[in-house]
Amino acid sequence: CFSLSLTVGLSVSLCVSVSLCLSVSLPLSVSLPLPLSVSLSLCVSCQAVLDKSEVGTAGAKVEKKMAPVESKSFAANIFKGQITTAQVFPFPSVLNEEQDQFLRELVGPVAKFFEEVNDPAKNDSLEKVEDHTMQGLKEMGAFGLQVPAELGGLGLCNTQYARLVEIVGSHDLGVGITLGAHQSIGFKGILLFGNPAQKEKYLPKLATGENLAAFCLTEPASGSDAASIKTTAVQSECGEYFTMNGGKIWISNGGLAEIFTVFAKTPMKDPKTGEMKDKITAFVVERSFGGVTHGPPEKKMGIKASNTAEVYFENVRVPADCVLGEVGGGFKVAMNILNNGRFGMAAALGKGIVDWAANRTQFGSKIHTYGAIQEKLARMTMLHYVTESMAYMISGNMDSGASEFQIEAAISKIFASEAAWTVTDECIQIMGGMGFMKDSGVERVMRDLRIFRIFEGTNDILRLFVALNGFQSAGNQLKGLQRALKSPLGNAGMLAEELTKRAKRKAGLSSGVSMQGTVHPELSQRVIAPPWNRTHGRLMVKSIEQFGVVVEEMLIKHGKKIIDEQFVLTRVADAAIDLYAMGVVLSRASRSLSQGLPSAQHEKMLCETWCVEAHDRITQDLRLLSSSQSKQLFKNLRAISAAVVENGGVVSPHPLGF
Repeated sequence: CFSLSLTVGLSVSLCVSVSLCLSVSLPLSVSLPLPLSVSLSLCVSCQAVLDKSEVGTAGAKVEKKMAPVESKSFAANIFKGQITTAQVFPFPSVLNEEQDQFLRELVGPVAKFFEEVNDPAKNDSLEKVEDHTMQGLKEMGAFGLQVPAELGGLGLCNTQYARLVEIVGSHDLGVGITLGAHQSIGFKGILLFGNPAQKEKYLPKLATGENLAAFCLTEPASGSDAASIKTTAVQSECGEYFTMNGGKIWISNGGLAEIFTVFAKTPMKDPKTGEMKDKITAFVVERSFGGVTHGPPEKKMGIKASNTAEVYFENVRVPADCVLGEVGGGFKVAMNILNNGRFGMAAALGKGIVDWAANRTQFGSKIHTYGAIQEKLARMTMLHYVTESMAYMISGNMDSGASEFQIEAAISKIFASEAAWTVTDECIQIMGGMGFMKDSGVERVMRDLRIFRIFEGTNDILRLFVALNGFQSAGNQLKGLQRALKSPLGNAGMLAEELTKRAKRKAGLSSGVSMQGTVHPELSQRVIAPPWNRTHGRLMVKSIEQFGVVVEEMLIKHGKKIIDEQFVLTRVADAAIDLYAMGVVLSRASRSLSQGLPSAQHEKMLCETWCVEAHDRITQDLRLLSSSQSKQLFKNLRAISAAVVENGGVVSPHPLGF
């Protein structure tokens, strides 16, 4: 249960940013800060590891449960050293002819609107979206992109939505935040969990933009700790309403919204013990209920055009029929909203930076002829390609009805936000002093982008989420083997197969898994000299097998304490991100080669280069984790940090002694 809508939106917008930077000098529906919701997911992951991963504990109980359903998630299965291709190969093509045509008809007008009507620099200066821009967005239906047509929206699928958000993000991330906060998470709970009466009551006015929505989860003391929510909603004795009290911070659209999705603690009696316990419940709260107020707009580093404010609830009477889902079921609501809102992207390769590099002359030559600039442009292009591929892979999975994509969604958000930042930074570097000037527009993009590594859960938290969910998947597999070992005669075939596979892995031999027939022949046949004589499909297979071995070693070594090994978890997550990236670019490049697209050979180069370098990064990360050096390295890092904290700052004296 994670936040994919935002991810899709966020990724798209970020993908757009990558493109935009490539264009200026040269990501899905943009999201807002939701560290608390992310922590909800993190808590689940952590608890799962504590509850389910009994590896390394002598005499672990074997629970009598039904055999788990095999996961179709590519990212979850790589933690077992397995390749599951269903959600990655072939690259998704989900739009039917009617959807494709409708999207084509929308793209032109939306792009023209942002080129001719919206003024991102002025929005940034005014610290609000201009009124005529808001009105134009309403007239285009931009506030109800995924609301069903019968309720006044455009009824777009996730892939269509991603393409339009890409356009928005490539022009103005501040506007993207306003739209994304409204529909990616603001009223997403009504779309996903609302009953027919709630949908009919709220969605029509939300779809037209007559009412704006906001998502209220984060609180002053909560951060990434779900248990710290202080907002309460106490049910009346008659059961007809709840009285809500509390406050939320950093709420996008907080000062503009009429409709709020609010998460609060509700006291509930435990049916087993009779004790009262607090459970999180989701509510639809109208400003018109009374008692709902907000603070002044926050002064921010970037995305200044978006409205961010504190929202307060004082003795707000919320009718019982405004509960979303079930009383006490708010965690599920929050996670599903987020799962429909986080996919990473860095969008459409623009023109500006390329034009600059092609025309700028230094020392008698165009700067694009210098190797240093060529490498920057090439790496920026690769980051864009990977980010875009992730975004549309996940949106395609969502549209195809996939239910397991939470790890992929988190990976996409991490990758997109970091890729966009890197590309923007390199864009400024290529432009030199001109890039640093406000008139170039790139400094605004950089300011706007900085929040995306914090929005939707900080990337640090999301790395833990990726790793812990993966370890849970691997732990479940090991529990299955434990059960099989208790009845070896009845499971002889499975055990023999598993032992053979493990022996091959330990010896560094191939498991026999091949990507031939899955990836295009040009990517599954040997080419040129080392390291390029390794097929790129085989590189991914080898990397996944190595990864599975190290994950199992770490799980057996640390057992339930793996939750505390953040040095390990972050490096495992980095390897998982690279592995998923390898999968999506192999899939996309294979499709382009199969279709004979004019760009196919260029995409093949992008894919090959990415896979070789990703394999080398993964190998380095895994080698460190498996070596004795890692223990001393992590010990040193802890000691350095502790010394700085104890000293209240840098420990070493100034070189001059004063």
